[in-house]
Amino acid sequence: MGKPSRQRALADNEAKAYSRTIRVSPQKLNLVAQSIRGLPAEHALAELSFSRKRIAGTVKNVLQAAIANAENNHQLDVDRLVVSEATVGKAFVMKRFRARARGRVGRIHKPFSNLTVVVREVEEEA
Repeated sequence: MGKPSRQRALADNEAKAYSRTIRVSPQKLNLVAQSIRGLPAEHALAELSFSRKRIAGTVKNVLQAAIANAENNHQLDVDRLVVSEATVGKAFVMKRFRARARGRVGRIHKPFSNLTVVVREVEEEA
């Protein structure tokens, strides 16, 4: 018995990887995600390898996971993969404080982000 299986949310030529609670603000993470949207997977990996942003290594790991999911779980051709989506979401925010002058408090927000990378297999053009 049990519940009926749910329809697959992605198309047959797509694969996804998801990372939760990345320790960077969504605004900063979106700058890196924006640089790989629409690129072929091979070029996106090269872009992330040589990026000067600290978080680029984490984004590269998520992209590699999406490529591995496409190859192993969905039997897609790795050479024809393109980053179709790279979405950034807001996770929780740790709130800290720092003592300031005259008994006051300076609030410190430490935001976390979520990242979803979807790769799609495209047909080669003649």
